[in-house]
Amino acid sequence: MLTASDLEINVLEFRQRAFQFERLADYEGTDYAVFSRTETESESRFRPRLLHLRLVVPQAWIVYDEPNDLLAIARDGTTVPVRLSEPVVEVGAERREFSEQGIPWRRGDGPNGAFVYAPAELADTVLTPEGFAALGLA
Repeated sequence: MLTASDLEINVLEFRQRAFQFERLADYEGTDYAVFSRTETESESRFRPRLLHLRLVVPQAWIVYDEPNDLLAIARDGTTVPVRLSEPVVEVGAERREFSEQGIPWRRGDGPNGAFVYAPAELADTVLTPEGFAALGLA
């Protein structure tokens, strides 16, 4: 399992975007890594706003993809997933439920207008006010 110092010096690729490590947090007996990204909403809008994205992943699922020098997500915690190139979709146009790196995911509305991504199998626990508070997102 990667340590906090391993996570701090690498970016995690998710949804064709680079996320920076923010913190480790324990919630209901699982160690989670929280990653973040801030991006601008569609440039075609007259006044685009900043979007704050958070990604919550069990720490044990994060692997280092050495050839590509980035972090990836693998449910088994060892097998680096195959990287697929897909077109980037604006956050507002994304489906709330989707598959990424072979894992079902859910996107929820977090505190202060942030979007929070979590594995679908953990979303009912993580994407709650209690989960947000425990993970430092509130």
